[in-house]
Amino acid sequence: MKKHPLLPLSETMHYILIALQEPLHGYAIMQKIDELSEGEVHLAAGTLYGALDNMAKYDWIEQVGLEGRRKIYHITPEGQRILAVEKARLVHLLSLY
Repeated sequence: MKKHPLLPLSETMHYILIALQEPLHGYAIMQKIDELSEGEVHLAAGTLYGALDNMAKYDWIEQVGLEGRRKIYHITPEGQRILAVEKARLVHLLSLY
């Protein structure tokens, strides 16, 4: 099976996909990532929106609504599959320590 061009995921992409287990808009995604990373990861808006565009292009996330002008995103089944593949890869890597 051919490896996907965005794999392995960057730390940023991991956090975004994990955050989007619930529908969120851009600023809420940044806040959720700050919470999940215990303040260790801070995303600039340009970084976030570039990553969202890439992930939407590969059907890992989708826009599920609007809140005023804010687009709300959520992870897709394909995004869940990618997270599972990455989790298995990381669990294996950690088992080698």
